Amino acid sequence: MNLIVQVLVGLVALEHFYFFMLESVLWTKPLGLKTFRNTPEKAEITRVLALNQGVYNGFLVAGLVWALFAGPGMQLYLRVFFLGCVVVAGIVGGLTVSRRIAFIQAGPALVALVLAHLV
Repeated sequence: MNLIVQVLVGLVALEHFYFFMLESVLWTKPLGLKTFRNTPEKAEITRVLALNQGVYNGFLVAGLVWALFAGPGMQLYLRVFFLGCVVVAGIVGGLTVSRRIAFIQAGPALVALVLAHLV
């Protein structure tokens, strides 16, 4: 079961690394424009905001990776904290931007969070 949790935490980290790249690096590029349904003009105006948002996703990645490699005494605490942050961010995104965000972002993290408590 612990391996399953580790894999899920890793997948959530990868997902957020992708979000980090989309928001911080690719926001004004074709993939970023398509993903967020932005025009080049709107993307340029919001570029700095997206970069800031992307950096926060980068912090989540760092915390989740830390949780993957932490010793047994810290691992559960780190998983719970960083997965909890992802769940909250996903819920807020689902309420303020699109319900899809809640499922894409909060869903996998919530599953990993629940399973982390069962290990």
